[in-house]
Amino acid sequence: MNSGAPGWGYWQSGYRRLDHQATSASRWSHRVKRPSSGSERRLTTDEACYALPPSQRSVTSCQSFDSLVNPQRFRVLKGISDRFGAGYDGKAHGKFATEIKNYTTSCQRPLSLCEQNCLMPWLAVLPSPRHWNWRSLTTVFHSLTAAGAFTPRSCTDQAVTNAQATALTGLLDAVRHQCQQTTDASGIDVRGLANLLWAMAKLIDNGRCLTLEMKETVAALLPHVVVLNEQFIPQHISTLLWTVAKLVESSQEQVTEFKKLLVVLLPRVHALKDQFNAWGITNLLWAVAKLADHGYGQTEQLQAAVFSLLPKVCALKERFIAQGVANLLWALAKLTDNGQVLTSDLSQALSALLPRVIVMKGQFNPQHITNLLWAMAKLVDHEQMLILQFDQAVAALLPRVRALQAHLEPQEVSNLLWAMVKLVERGQELTPELQKTVVTLLPSVSTFKDQFIPQHVTNLMWALAKLVDSGQKLTPGLKKSVAALLPYVSRMKDKFIAQGIANLLWAMAKLLDNGYEWTPMLKEASVSLLPAISTYKDQFIPQHIANLLWAMAKLLDNGQELTPEFKVAVATVLPSLRIYKEQFIPQHIANLLWAMGSLGDVVVTAATDSVVESMLRLSDDCLLFARQELVMSLWGLLVCRARLYLANSISEQNNTLEYLIDRLFAYLANASIDDKQSKSVMALAASWLERPCPVDPHYQTANSVTQSVFYAQLQSALPSLQIEQEKSLHFLPPVDLLLPEHRIAIEIQGPSHYVGRDFQTRNGSTLLKTALLQKAGYDVLEIPVTHLPYRDLVETYIDQIQRKMIDMSVDDDVRRVSGREWAFSSA
Repeated sequence: MNSGAPGWGYWQSGYRRLDHQATSASRWSHRVKRPSSGSERRLTTDEACYALPPSQRSVTSCQSFDSLVNPQRFRVLKGISDRFGAGYDGKAHGKFATEIKNYTTSCQRPLSLCEQNCLMPWLAVLPSPRHWNWRSLTTVFHSLTAAGAFTPRSCTDQAVTNAQATALTGLLDAVRHQCQQTTDASGIDVRGLANLLWAMAKLIDNGRCLTLEMKETVAALLPHVVVLNEQFIPQHISTLLWTVAKLVESSQEQVTEFKKLLVVLLPRVHALKDQFNAWGITNLLWAVAKLADHGYGQTEQLQAAVFSLLPKVCALKERFIAQGVANLLWALAKLTDNGQVLTSDLSQALSALLPRVIVMKGQFNPQHITNLLWAMAKLVDHEQMLILQFDQAVAALLPRVRALQAHLEPQEVSNLLWAMVKLVERGQELTPELQKTVVTLLPSVSTFKDQFIPQHVTNLMWALAKLVDSGQKLTPGLKKSVAALLPYVSRMKDKFIAQGIANLLWAMAKLLDNGYEWTPMLKEASVSLLPAISTYKDQFIPQHIANLLWAMAKLLDNGQELTPEFKVAVATVLPSLRIYKEQFIPQHIANLLWAMGSLGDVVVTAATDSVVESMLRLSDDCLLFARQELVMSLWGLLVCRARLYLANSISEQNNTLEYLIDRLFAYLANASIDDKQSKSVMALAASWLERPCPVDPHYQTANSVTQSVFYAQLQSALPSLQIEQEKSLHFLPPVDLLLPEHRIAIEIQGPSHYVGRDFQTRNGSTLLKTALLQKAGYDVLEIPVTHLPYRDLVETYIDQIQRKMIDMSVDDDVRRVSGREWAFSSA
């Protein structure tokens, strides 16, 4: 510090002179004694800054903001810049900005809204920084950004916003101007480059949009980084890669420039691997994970960087702070999720970090906990030697989630519920502690409903449906959360991506399947998403296709109307079955076969070929399928075969279906079948194959009112006719009315026999029962219940039965061969 500089009283007189415009600019020629010669000279801007009183040269944690930032201080700085004009190098402003940054560092927080407002008068009159030297320019930009001076806030006054924008525009322009000079002339150094790019990324991280002038500034800086890459120290390398990752996350432009930068920076990571500290390791692994997540791929250079850093994770495990542990686990999970091979080094790194989660559990903030639970949800699938450590880490975090519930942001609520449910999906037990945490979070769904973006709505709907499907009770709180989200599904219908459409329809169907009521809001939400299926038809992956068809079938099964829009949506998805037939896994195949079976007459016969081929490809190893998947597949295959039988179709597909039905039946016959649904499917298969049934399906019988009414009418018209009610034939569900002497089966079809309750489009169960009865030699007469109130229609049906009885008595053998189905359309 310059001990010979004038004191605070000297500068107070300067304030007064400037404030009252009492003298000309020449009177600002303050003079000091030269220690060597006694002559006088002008005070340099560097010395002018040091001339500030000690209390304002550095900031301690106890110093108030008012003593640092005040109008008097602003006038001094303005006076300095005015005095030197175009020759001003910006050093005084640089040192002042550094003090602002030091203040926030000592407080361990960015500037508050009030403090930002107090700083704005200074920013509003910030002199043009084009003539500042490189160090002053980079110091001001970096320090103010680090302090949060440019952080946008929703409640900020417009004047403050304008001052921020004006100052920022001036700084960006000056940076571009400096970059256009030669390196020697501009004095560009590596520290300034790293700090400037960090500041650009931090602006985005703090909520600023990546504007055109910011993109142009980044483009101007990147070539200098490439030229000077060998001069960067480890701290700079960490900062630069973190910055590139942040910028890539915000914009997919400048891909070529970023790739050039990575080509020169990533080898430096490998070369300097032993010099990075815990902070650097955290930033580097986070950065390479983020880069891999945005398409910069598993290049050899990126993988080499990862492999170089993993041993350092183990070596420095005790030095990582809570944020470092959270970011590292997130990074490792993201790398694994993007194809990184799970090597022994990566496993050891995980093993080193997971115990630190337990030790530091009280230090994690909501964002850390969110990232940690997300990471463990992703990693638990890949790392089975560490299940116990994962379980212990999750158990340590759950109480922390409940404790911080009031401090959670909307995105954190969404991600936490998604992560916890993902853990359950991947084997984590739905413990009372986890259920308690879910219950704690549910009110926040209603609280933040207006703040959720489309991705949040998708994740939350999926999570709530998955919870219910995993055993969570459909409590009033959970129902309230679903009801809070459904209107936003309709409002955001044009903003969901392909995966979101598939997951939302799956979630709504799954909720219905587990007892959620078919409300008008749910109906409106499901219908609103149908047009998007056509919009995104080329973006759905195999899992989406399987989920969509299953969901649409389940929605129709639970009361959704079969509208023209619904038929179009189904027709849009079906061609994708052929495209992805080689990629369907057992779960997909089971869901697809069940869906096409449930959709009944909605699905054309040819649409089943691709799924049947997929099933044939995997049928040699039934162990790939879960038992319930085999049951679903067998039922779907039976319906597909029944559809061909009723259409009198003769093709190779018949033989393929017969082979698959026989194979699945034989496999399940040797398994332990104890649930009612599986026994029913086995009985249907035994009837089709004309084999002994290995189970007793135990069908319940019940005479409906409409059935009893028609029975009475038919018996009255034909008193001598033998009629049996609720007769079970060949292990089939009971026939409503049977004329045993004439081998005629009469089915009184209520709405449950039709897709979408339209009384026209038969569903899979109806098709299969009809085909099985015909195959057994019975003629089937189907009578919609909507026809029974009309006497003339009833008389028509009775006349048809009489004519059929006469025809069948003529030639019983012909009847067995040609066995036609008698189906009557609505009047």
